[in-house]
Amino acid sequence: MNIENSRNYYGQVLSGSADLRTDACCTTEAPPPAIRAALANVHEEVRSRYYGCGLVVPDAIEGCAILDLGSGSGQDAYLLSQLVGARGSVTGVDATPEQLEVAERHRDWHAEKFGFANTRFLQGDIEWLDELGLADASFDVIVSNCVINLVADKAAVFRAAHRLLKPGGELYFSDVYADRRVAPELLADPVLHGECLAGALYWGDFDSLAKAAGFADPRLVTDRPLGIGDPAVAEKVAGHRFFSATYRLFKLDGLEPQCEDYGQAVRYRGTIPGSFTLDKHHHIEAGRVFPVCGNTWKMLAETRFASHFDFFGDFARHYGVFAGCGSSLPFDDQEVADTASSGCC
Repeated sequence: MNIENSRNYYGQVLSGSADLRTDACCTTEAPPPAIRAALANVHEEVRSRYYGCGLVVPDAIEGCAILDLGSGSGQDAYLLSQLVGARGSVTGVDATPEQLEVAERHRDWHAEKFGFANTRFLQGDIEWLDELGLADASFDVIVSNCVINLVADKAAVFRAAHRLLKPGGELYFSDVYADRRVAPELLADPVLHGECLAGALYWGDFDSLAKAAGFADPRLVTDRPLGIGDPAVAEKVAGHRFFSATYRLFKLDGLEPQCEDYGQAVRYRGTIPGSFTLDKHHHIEAGRVFPVCGNTWKMLAETRFASHFDFFGDFARHYGVFAGCGSSLPFDDQEVADTASSGCC
């Protein structure tokens, strides 16, 4: 039911973002000025068919090869294509013909506007990426925006993403999560599925699936509770709480199950505009010596971020686990002020 309903809901039922009945498939966070400027360069029709729930624009991607899982009408793909530049590339994969037609129809328009052509779109289901002939370890970054919840075999998506990433690459994606396992009978409801609720992963199951695929230390970047304004939808999902969240998963060897303390620290050089946010607990200001756990050290030292940091210490001496590495619900029920302090992941 999942694939057929997704194609029908996003290809036939919805004619644009205004037709959505919840804010699950909407992006509410305000993008920084550079992203707003890039979005202004995306064709109006492409933007009108956007159904993402987050801002999937990781830092430092110039020259990167990017794969966009569930690329839809192409908004994220055309946004990212500007940021990776002529030396980079963006490959979009989507299963809905109507969405792909919009993306393809405006490919030349965007190439002319940007001054280079670096995008391509493939029709396919993201749970069957192995059928698309994509080479192992061929992408620096994989993004996805509110699509993994729509597929049945989510484990297959994470396994394929790990295979397709280069060592040190990352899966950076936004999706919908639940505070408990969603009742199975809700999957049969086409509206609940199409609105990204019925297929939402319980966050604990997501953590297990990601780790089983080889992503040892999932990092939560942003999250927000979802509002369900439609009374009929709200009644059907009563008892569940849903969240939109952005995670980053690194393909790195040697990451540990806990955040272990080796007395290490980093100093951000300020070479990416603004402060650098690795995840929800690591907002790193330029020039500060910032204590980090061993896993965070690897995420900065063994990825595309290495040139943006100075590194202090090594793994020679272990001081135990960072305090606060719990297993409770990681999302906030309401927005809280960011703090520039180090802490457990």
